[in-house]
Amino acid sequence: MNIRTLVINGIIAALYVAVSLLVSPVAFGAIQFRISEMFNHLIIFDKRYFFGITIGVFAANLFSMAGGLDLLFGTAHTAISLGMIIFLKKYIKNTLTLFFLNTLIFSFNMFIIAFMLNIALHLPFLLTWLTTGISEFIVLLIGIPIFYTLYKRIHFDKMI
Repeated sequence: MNIRTLVINGIIAALYVAVSLLVSPVAFGAIQFRISEMFNHLIIFDKRYFFGITIGVFAANLFSMAGGLDLLFGTAHTAISLGMIIFLKKYIKNTLTLFFLNTLIFSFNMFIIAFMLNIALHLPFLLTWLTTGISEFIVLLIGIPIFYTLYKRIHFDKMI
């Protein structure tokens, strides 16, 4: 990893944490409108964003009410979901299709977070999967036009 990639990933991780803490009352728990999840869309442009996003999630989860479990499960949720998109990107080239697949994959995989919240906070699994999945879906859906528009000016695929 070159210095530029390392620095950009550090900035992404720091931004993820800062935005998560900015909305912390609604970033953790059964309903998670964690606006920083929009950064997950960066993986569509370059797989090297994997590290910045994943480290950002890990660091933000240090402030979670679920404690150490969120460090493990939250980071695993992100790594697994990003890995699935990296794999699919080999076969799917349409950016908008990847945006929607990314949104669906992250939202569906919220069962990992629901399982963790069930263990840590004794929240009902199915209801928590539904609420976290819907909130993830909404945040990532809102992020599609934002990141698509930003991409036209910033070119995330050439930045790293």
